[in-house]
Amino acid sequence: MRLAFVVPRYGAGVLGGAETAARQLAERLVAAGWRSEVFTTCATDAMTWEDALPPGTATEGGVTVHRLASAKGRDPGFHPYSGRLLASPEAATRAEAERWIDLQGPICPDLVEAVASSEADIVAFYPYLYYPTVKGVPRLSHRAVLHAAAHDEAPLRLPVFPEVFASAGGLVFHTHTERALVQRLFGLAERPQIVLGLGVERHAQADPGAVPDRPYLVCIGRVDGPKGADALAKAFLAYKRRRPGSIALVFVGPVVDTPPAHPDIVVTGPVDEPTKWGLIEGATALVSPSALESFSLVVVEAWSAGIPVMVNGRCDPTREHCERSGGGAWFTDYASFEVLLDRILADAPLRRALGEAGRRYVEANFTWPVVIQRYQRFVSQVANRA
Repeated sequence: MRLAFVVPRYGAGVLGGAETAARQLAERLVAAGWRSEVFTTCATDAMTWEDALPPGTATEGGVTVHRLASAKGRDPGFHPYSGRLLASPEAATRAEAERWIDLQGPICPDLVEAVASSEADIVAFYPYLYYPTVKGVPRLSHRAVLHAAAHDEAPLRLPVFPEVFASAGGLVFHTHTERALVQRLFGLAERPQIVLGLGVERHAQADPGAVPDRPYLVCIGRVDGPKGADALAKAFLAYKRRRPGSIALVFVGPVVDTPPAHPDIVVTGPVDEPTKWGLIEGATALVSPSALESFSLVVVEAWSAGIPVMVNGRCDPTREHCERSGGGAWFTDYASFEVLLDRILADAPLRRALGEAGRRYVEANFTWPVVIQRYQRFVSQVANRA
């Protein structure tokens, strides 16, 4: 079996859920003896899509990576245009939706041509949102497997996407919630599909050097208002006013919106993997405040370390994880945040029980041997149909 991956940006230094998922899966498949290669652009920044790396072919993590220069990155007029169009995406015309795709970038016809000319039996596209997927999936049709990473957002309702989803030879979902959403919008129950999730890659040597010397909550990911960081900081500071004590909140990741300066809020910025795992393993709980996650790898990583989680109840995928695993609980407003945090801080047996339930859930569903075996079986089925 020869498998190709198409992702708009790629590399160990690229931060992003879909990009990380594609890279880890490609590397694991190569290690399992499959022939896997990647087709991508030269961009590393999803805000501009400017070419940052040289075009050409290289081997990274055992995977052959083909980088092609884009014809155009993100247009300066994209955000004003997008704001107007996404106010009512169902009312957009096909032409308006295609213009949205082009303005968003990256426009890379050479990438689509290269993968269409490849000898790959199956081509896996990540995620649904960008030009390479929008143009590539209909072009390759039955050979295409779409890893959509879809969540309930306005762009998913643009009239360009029904063809993309309907053209794919197979669909791979992160959660049952994502599959239900796609089924509700596009009605593709007859299409080969699998709820795969993501594999957990736990670093063998956690570094406790950055761990605070007091109890703390940890939030890992982009520190950004749309990702829920502002709302979490506000709720935490309200909690500290009502419940003075030693608990701290540690934000880990690239900082877009700086949280308020406060002695109980720690902002580390990006950290390496050993430090990240040290912060996870030392935490009282991990908090995922985002309402727009398609899977949330950090939630699963926390459970792999036996750490309970608190999630935004408005995020269907992370709430689904908690419901299926019994490894965490959710909040929807300040009152429920306070009640949940009170319980977790006061009840050590509860924390242990939540963490162990989460660990069992991960071991049954998201360890790499389980994920690879299920994925190999699925793509072989799609290839046989093609």
